[in-house]
Amino acid sequence: MESVQATKQRFGIIGNDPKLNRAVEKAIQVAPTDISVLVTGESGVGKESIPKIIHSLSHRKHGKYIAVNCGAIPEGTIDSELFGHEKGAFTGATQTRNGYFEVASGGTIFLDEVGELPLTTQVRLLRVLENGEFIKVGSSKVQKTDVRIVAATNVNMFEAIKKGKFREDLYYRLSTVEILLPPLRDRKEDIHLLFRKFASDFATKYKMPTIRLDSDAIILLEKYHWSGNIRQLRNIAEQISVLEQNRTISAITLRGYLPNIGSNLPAVVSADKNESDFSNEREILYKVLFDMKSDLNDLKKLTMELMQSGNTQQVQKDNEGLIQKIYQDKEEDIRFEEPIRQTPSELLEIPSQSTLQPKEEDKYHFAEEIEEEETLSLHDKELELIKKSLERHRGKRKAAAEELGISERTLYRKIKQYDL
Repeated sequence: MESVQATKQRFGIIGNDPKLNRAVEKAIQVAPTDISVLVTGESGVGKESIPKIIHSLSHRKHGKYIAVNCGAIPEGTIDSELFGHEKGAFTGATQTRNGYFEVASGGTIFLDEVGELPLTTQVRLLRVLENGEFIKVGSSKVQKTDVRIVAATNVNMFEAIKKGKFREDLYYRLSTVEILLPPLRDRKEDIHLLFRKFASDFATKYKMPTIRLDSDAIILLEKYHWSGNIRQLRNIAEQISVLEQNRTISAITLRGYLPNIGSNLPAVVSADKNESDFSNEREILYKVLFDMKSDLNDLKKLTMELMQSGNTQQVQKDNEGLIQKIYQDKEEDIRFEEPIRQTPSELLEIPSQSTLQPKEEDKYHFAEEIEEEETLSLHDKELELIKKSLERHRGKRKAAAEELGISERTLYRKIKQYDL
């Protein structure tokens, strides 16, 4: 079995991080088998190197190796690209075409960005993994293929499964062995090694002296977050190699090439986390709003009953559960010992504990007031409510009708009837 160090040297892998070495070691161990492998890691960490190692060290090394970027192929044509199509299968299919799974039979297919596959294509891929069978687009003939599948993704697969974007059974078929490549920020000792390698390559490419970092610049380089990983580091090395006249790079110079250094911009948070947090916040907000709406409707119901009935004791008895729900944080029992004399808008305000109990000097007037209200006719009560509502809404009949719970036409008829 080839050693980890020899394999890294052969495939141009720079670094001595233990996690990186473990990923390469797992690739070497699974290469002689035909089991499927899923390579995971952030974008730009170099996932494409692992399937090349697996193919080159396997018994399929003399067969074809085809790398397919699943995210770059349009959804409407990806089935044709992978499995082929028959002549006339769709508009533009002027001849029969062999797909990658047919062409690569006996070799290896690398499915990069496999998390971007449409669900219909995932079903077809699952069949290939289970029994090596596929059907061309527009055909009914089942064909066989003998391919080794290595897939890669930067998507959180468990989140994708949870959201229904990726089939759980396909995930477990693909990830018989999972190889995780660490992000560059977790390989701090490798960052300067990689930068020196890229600087040397670009010096040769552009025929100019190699750039070098001073000690402060090296510290800054290693402390940077590198959200774009190795791809971003390579890009920075190329920019500096081409643009800087002074070939010794200071921390101040390097700082100018690193995005967001020293700025007050918010920290970068993963899209999945943002979406999850905002979703939870929305759910909580909706629940609060619905609870408020329910409480407001209960208050309106209680208010209307109090306005329409002079018997507050009976209203309290009939709505005991509702009253307890509204005032459940009050320790003392609620007792309406005097008729409500407020407007509808005042009734919607939750009273304080001090206002729930009548004043001592007002107790002697309760019997007289209740007796007086009981002598009022329905005609007088209706007239009084309509007047108050119209005054409250400054003569706007539509708003007054909504508050009184009657139609605007009925209110207009009452206004004429009472000559208001």
